[in-house]
Amino acid sequence: MKHEEELEETRLNKFLSHNSKYSRREADRLIEEGKVKVNGKVVDNLATKVTINDEVHINKTLIKEDKNKMPTVIIYNKPKGEIVSKKDPQGRKTIYDSLDKRYQHFMSVGRLDYASEGLLLLSDSVKIVDALMHSNLERKYKLKVNGTIGPKVESAMMQGLELEDATDGAFKTSKIKSMTFAPFIGYSIQSNNENFSKIKVAIVEGKNRELRRFFAHFGLDIMDLKRYEFGGISLNNLPTGKSRFLSKEEYRNLRSFLNESEDDRSF
Repeated sequence: MKHEEELEETRLNKFLSHNSKYSRREADRLIEEGKVKVNGKVVDNLATKVTINDEVHINKTLIKEDKNKMPTVIIYNKPKGEIVSKKDPQGRKTIYDSLDKRYQHFMSVGRLDYASEGLLLLSDSVKIVDALMHSNLERKYKLKVNGTIGPKVESAMMQGLELEDATDGAFKTSKIKSMTFAPFIGYSIQSNNENFSKIKVAIVEGKNRELRRFFAHFGLDIMDLKRYEFGGISLNNLPTGKSRFLSKEEYRNLRSFLNESEDDRSF
């Protein structure tokens, strides 16, 4: 167990987003407007950090993490056409419009873009979310691409790829241009045809539209993308748009991972 002086600090906007109905952008605005107090004092510095021992108020409402509450992790089978965000400026549907109200304060472990679907982990523990997001645990995907998976694609999957210009397949607003793609952990081509091909892949990251950028470099657009496993946690038969708790075995595996990566026996 960590001593009090060693408690992990979290950005205030992240703490508010995690423990209230507000998004980080909305939390920033509340902080700037002087509506947030930490330990009785108004703060307006967006860089402010807090620990679970701090008392945080929005106006007169106490926003405080329960230190004794056991953290919860759920699996959500995200459908296409939902944004992984609490609010969308364009007014599109978000995962929180579909999730039960008791999960409105949960944070997602990474994202799946609007056109992607499948396994999304969410938790009410910042520590768990951060640990899983920055882990090297396997992420497994089923892909459908609009063409043939040739020798050059297979070679890059096995050996990795470094691109100075990886903007194909990226969001138009992305500021990330160059990317290094680590060798895939594994892949299995299910079908390979001129019109479209299907493949299963296993990688260790998957952010910044990594897979869409990788295949776009070879002139292949991803028509369908579904994540079906993360760190040994699988969708199994969970219907699209539904959520479930982890099984006892999945929780045991998660505890083992957290203990190994953080040496933290408190979970």
